[in-house]
Amino acid sequence: MSVGDRLLELAHTDERAVLFTVVDGPKAGARLLVLLDRGAETVGDAPEGLASLAPEIRRNGMVEHEGARVFAEVYGPPPRLVVVGAVDTAEALCAAAGQLGWHTICVDPRALFATRERIPSADELISEWPDDAMARIAPDHNTAVVVLSHDEKFDVPALKSALRTEAFYVGAIGSRRTQAKRREKLLEEGLTDEELAQIYGPAGLDIGADTPAEQAISMLSEALAVRAGRRGTPLKTAPGRIHVEE
Repeated sequence: MSVGDRLLELAHTDERAVLFTVVDGPKAGARLLVLLDRGAETVGDAPEGLASLAPEIRRNGMVEHEGARVFAEVYGPPPRLVVVGAVDTAEALCAAAGQLGWHTICVDPRALFATRERIPSADELISEWPDDAMARIAPDHNTAVVVLSHDEKFDVPALKSALRTEAFYVGAIGSRRTQAKRREKLLEEGLTDEELAQIYGPAGLDIGADTPAEQAISMLSEALAVRAGRRGTPLKTAPGRIHVEE
């Protein structure tokens, strides 16, 4: 089956795949389609070594491989945002992420809070304990998790579960004192220092956010920066190119 035929099939599924096209260097014009949900099965004539890069690619952009410049195109479902805690900031986060085309999920074991009236922008509402919900959602490398519950009985199991998934971003609200106290609880739960270092907490970029809408922009901006491998610095002073795909 040709690359073109396989791409037509992908258009009707949620299968994850990455298409590599050599744009400069040896074998310019060659393509390799890597089917991530099929054991990294490949179709095409570009170097097979490109397949090893596919699992870490989250968005379209240029990559370098063995002296060649290669354009990578990502196929599959949109990025997901999982928010734990049906609070005002959860609605603001779901609304903002929805504008980006992300699929949004709000988790809260309190059925009175996890309602369409409180969180109308969420694509999914799950009224389960966070660890059970995480097991069902199975965050992958294209999923961000933000814990907003500010309650140990919710945020400890939520973070413990999220940190042991492939989620590219795990954020948690709370003061530095709250973060330190939560860290001790998570250590007691058996998490390692390396796992805890993956938490972005307090979540968000330092932009002076105050209202729920501003906090959502702050947190979502940090998640976007992490996803793109950027530091979230002002473009005026940031080194390198402005656009990731350049």
